[in-house]
Amino acid sequence: MNTQDNPSLATLVTDLAHHATTLVQTETRLLRAELSEKLSKAGTGAAEVLGGAICLLAALLVLLQALVIALTRAGLGAGWSSLLVGGVVAILGAILLRNGMASMAPSELTPDRTQEQLRRDASVIKEQVR
Repeated sequence: MNTQDNPSLATLVTDLAHHATTLVQTETRLLRAELSEKLSKAGTGAAEVLGGAICLLAALLVLLQALVIALTRAGLGAGWSSLLVGGVVAILGAILLRNGMASMAPSELTPDRTQEQLRRDASVIKEQVR
């Protein structure tokens, strides 16, 4: 029999170790690339949210003041108008804050593709070892 057709156990173990090492290095590069992509996306999104929030805050203050003035001219006292508008805005703000915090859960930043690929690789390695 030709030894090239039937490699020795030592050769098979060496090849397996080499392929496993290469696989781990490749998966590590994939993980780094995916994490970098996710962090970059989060950073860009955070900057846009901050800019939008500043603009909306300025507009909201002007509009709320206009609403207080309108309620006062409609016959409600200035203090009651301010209290009514402030209370409604506080309730709305609390609801938005709660929903926003839920949307920013750490599970949204996990490297899903890499985790799935690692599961598949582990399965293939287990099958090869058997």
